[in-house]
Amino acid sequence: PTMEALVGAAALATGRPVFLNYTWYQQQTYTGKRSPFITWLRMAATKDGKLLGMETDWSVDHGPYSEFGDLLTLRGAQYIGAGYDIPAIRGEGRTVCTNHAWGAAFRGYGAPESEFPSEVLMDELAEKLGMDPLELRYKNVYRKGSTTPTGQDPEVYSLPEMFDILRPKYKEAVKRAERNSTADIKRGVGISLGVYGSGLDGPDSSQVDVGLNPDGTVTVYSCWEDHGQGADMGTLGTAHEALRPMNLTPDQIHLVMNDTSLAPNAGPAGGSRSQVVTGQATRVACEMLVAAMKKPDGTFRTYAEMEAEKLDLRYEGKWTAPANDCDENGQGNPFCCYMYGVFMSEVAVEVATGKTTVEKMTTVADIGVVNNFLLVDGQIHGGVAQGIGLALSEDYEDIKKHSTMIGAGFPYIKDIPDNMEIIYVETPRPDGPFGASGVGEMPLSAPHAAVINAIYQACGVRIRELPAYPEKVLAGLKG
Repeated sequence: PTMEALVGAAALATGRPVFLNYTWYQQQTYTGKRSPFITWLRMAATKDGKLLGMETDWSVDHGPYSEFGDLLTLRGAQYIGAGYDIPAIRGEGRTVCTNHAWGAAFRGYGAPESEFPSEVLMDELAEKLGMDPLELRYKNVYRKGSTTPTGQDPEVYSLPEMFDILRPKYKEAVKRAERNSTADIKRGVGISLGVYGSGLDGPDSSQVDVGLNPDGTVTVYSCWEDHGQGADMGTLGTAHEALRPMNLTPDQIHLVMNDTSLAPNAGPAGGSRSQVVTGQATRVACEMLVAAMKKPDGTFRTYAEMEAEKLDLRYEGKWTAPANDCDENGQGNPFCCYMYGVFMSEVAVEVATGKTTVEKMTTVADIGVVNNFLLVDGQIHGGVAQGIGLALSEDYEDIKKHSTMIGAGFPYIKDIPDNMEIIYVETPRPDGPFGASGVGEMPLSAPHAAVINAIYQACGVRIRELPAYPEKVLAGLKG
């Protein structure tokens, strides 16, 4: 464990609250890293581009410890080829113990490793078929009756609409790249499709409490953990919507966040689960309070009236996702809500050095009904920025070389374009709170594949092992 046992022992020894502050070297060498996948993949299609089948083989380099290795390997079965109607799939994945860094959950958790090879191969397949990469994807994305990797019917079918929205922007970008390419700077455009589920596999559950205060305000007691993603605003936005019949203003809704002596267990903030699972628990608790306070004439009881009638002043909201675990073949209904993203990257490649610069990123996102646009904008910008680092510079193989921020390839601000466009397609989710799905993992599911595909479109160099260091691209240019 990265810190839980250490801070727990320290708290027991001192009898006081404690925290653990790593140096950067300790942070790099002691905490887990994303587990690399080594993947062999091939697809079959008709001459007009209809996918017929896919064969997969993936090995998960999980380092010395087994924690979550089985679940991460399952992600390969769930997400290699995700987004497409593939009627026949045969594959095998395995978790492998190695002397590399131990594998830990990190944003996207299995999707960036799984969707990178299938999204790059879709471009290679399009080239062999003489088809446009966007049109090949459009022909095969989920529609009613499609066969998904898990065998689960998607909860919404918004991918055709998302590609229709991107198509004119893509055509403009391709023309712009052709117009602005020179002998020294080659420009290209790449696209990719990303899919990720919201929740922990199977019947994921959460609990949130809501209480009425003497002054008529409401307090939400929630352990929706906050890594900086805005759990307070997710909680407030969901609660405000659920309490709308009472005409409360946001300042009349108080939050007690992540105090385990006062708030119930909401589960981990991971797997893009919180807005869906903890959001639904928030909704349930608020609706229970509203129902208890409502009089037969449609007005609402006061705090004093609730006390006089001996009605509860605090309500426990519990919610469990209508889902089930996948079997050993990766078949099942693991998530009730998914997130869908279509990414477009515009890059410039210096012929003399092989250095790639991302000039623009466009994301078409369907994360359901948006709770708070400012927060989800930040989530998507942040995830796409991480995808650029994953594509071009980040690595952790050599402890001496890679244990500083610069050595590990952390992207500089100049490496991330200011020009990052987001287009939302708000398709309400039947099982999400007020139609919302999650957002956190989707932005890092596949943007790196769009960058790599753009490099090929720019200069004809296909990178199959990340990151696309300048020397790799230059070696490809030299043939």
